[in-house]
Parts: sequence; structure tokens; C-alpha cells
Amino acid sequence: MTGCTEYTGGQPADAARWRQRCLRMNAGPEEPGEAWCNWAARHRGTGRIVGWAQATVRWETGGPATALLAWTTAVPWQGRGLATEAARAMTGWLARQGVPRFSATIHPAHRASERVAMAAGLTPTEDVVDGERVWTGAAEVD
Repeated sequence: MTGCTEYTGGQPADAARWRQRCLRMNAGPEEPGEAWCNWAARHRGTGRIVGWAQATVRWETGGPATALLAWTTAVPWQGRGLATEAARAMTGWLARQGVPRFSATIHPAHRASERVAMAAGLTPTEDVVDGERVWTGAAEVD
């Protein structure tokens, strides 16, 4: 199993960097017409935070909202379906809020994230952004 930085670059954040990142995420976006949704993924049995899911929702002038999705699971918890569960919960909640379209960018070698995207109803496109394949999908309200 691999850590989240293997495909995205960088190093895992220490406690001080995580605190700064959380403060920045809680402050919200600076762009008008954009909202951030950030969720900690907790293990049902232990309550421990085992990952996160994030959506950047953008409203286009005269068009419907689109949510750019991201997720990660801590290395010891990978391979248990937790990212899939978080991604499905996230897309379901966003769909119930009226967000009809989703996208994610995934490194072409990151098979686990591709499986999560497929389970969340996304399919790959031919588009590539910063070396990552763009996946898209439409909302399904459960």
C-alpha cells in the first residue's frame, strides 16, 4: 500500500503543518462562487480519524454547480474500503444539496483511487490536468 504523497508529491505533514492546513481549510475559499466542504473520515469502531474527504464546489455563471472531489486514507487503514465509503457518502450528501456534477483528478498509476472514483460513479475522460487524468460523473441521490 502507498501513502498519499507517493502520487501527489511532497512529504506527509507533521502536527504543526496539519494544524496550519486545517486552519486554512476552515477559513474557506477566497474565490467568489466557490465553497469548500472538508470532512474527517472516522473509523466507526474506534472513532479515530483515518482519512479525509474534500469537495471544492464551484458555481458557474448560468450553469449548475460542480464539485471537485479528493480523498485520502492513512496508510494503516488503506485497503479496507474506507475511502470508497467516504467518497460515496460525500457524493450522496452533495447530490442531496443540489450539486449535480462531480469531478476528480487522479494520477494514472494510482489504481486504488481509480477504484474509489469508479465506486463513486465517476468515469475517466481523455482530459489531463497536471499529469492527472480527469474523472467525471453525475449525481445520484440515494
